[in-house]
Amino acid sequence: MKRYLVLEDGTIYPGTGFGATTATVGELVFNTGMSGYQESITDQSYNGEILMFTYPLIGNYGINRDDHESIKPTCKGVVVHEVARRASNWRNELSLDDYLKQNDIPGIMDIDTRAVTKHIRTKGAMKATIVDNVLPDTVERLKVTELNRAVVAQSSTTNAYPNPATGPNVVVVDFGLKHSILRELAKRQCNLTVLPYNTTASEIMALNPDGVMLTNGPGDPKDVPEALVMIREVEKHVPLFGICLGHQLFALANGADTFKMKFGHRGFNHPVREIATGRIDFTSQNHGYAVDRESLAKTDLMITHEEINDGTVEGLRHRDYAAFSVQYHPDAAPGPHDADHIFDEFIDLMAANQAARKGSQFNA
Repeated sequence: MKRYLVLEDGTIYPGTGFGATTATVGELVFNTGMSGYQESITDQSYNGEILMFTYPLIGNYGINRDDHESIKPTCKGVVVHEVARRASNWRNELSLDDYLKQNDIPGIMDIDTRAVTKHIRTKGAMKATIVDNVLPDTVERLKVTELNRAVVAQSSTTNAYPNPATGPNVVVVDFGLKHSILRELAKRQCNLTVLPYNTTASEIMALNPDGVMLTNGPGDPKDVPEALVMIREVEKHVPLFGICLGHQLFALANGADTFKMKFGHRGFNHPVREIATGRIDFTSQNHGYAVDRESLAKTDLMITHEEINDGTVEGLRHRDYAAFSVQYHPDAAPGPHDADHIFDEFIDLMAANQAARKGSQFNA
């Protein structure tokens, strides 16, 4: 079926539809990963976005039951150059085409995704639509379309739930979490309680946590102001660790600023340097906003990591509290596991804080 990818600047790319047959509107973004399309499509950080893959062949190993990063994908569409005619993998259970149909997500193929990517890199991320026909007013209607900004509320759990274990008691504040974050904490025997994005500091502290995790999520961090009050209070009492959107919220809560990037970082080939040691990890990333480096000067935050290619702030640590964050995804999924040691640092920080508390009680 003939379909069209239309950008708000009037650029039109003809292609062939697959997946759901509905029309869709969202911000068009590109992912540079060579694999991991299932994890990316089910990553809630893509809520409201049309996801384009730069790798030319997508769907070649199908969809399986193990690699979902959320139960219900919320991306608005999928753009590829070619969809594999046949999926071949021992874990394959469903084709990409059928999976998108099941979840009412439209796709378009036969698109020169490299050309579209170069266009976005030049012009910046923009709204796009996938339609059956281009009408005289298609572009104008796209320009005036307001995208949903309540994407965190849509992605977060609405009810608290546990993932019991016998280790540190960790509260996970869900802004649109990836299941791989829970997997990494579970590997370390953390006793988890997942709470909604708008939970309060008092609700968190009532659970007597050893640490608090701020997860990834979609959209502009400035659209979640209620989280800032919670972060400012919680970081005073227990170790706090933020990932991706959690990193940006941690920065905002402590007086820094964030900005919308021209086209963001999405993929798992981003080199990040740890400033203190010079260690370089290749990381998985998925974000369209970043922390303003200059805004950190008057805060109590120090930069711990930076992206080698463009200098983006990739890690922060509080000078007075046991609180830190990273912009990238140490849980990977998809991507390299170079940076999963960051979870061990969180465990060590909680252990040190517990030891210090016991020592102060003993001395008292």
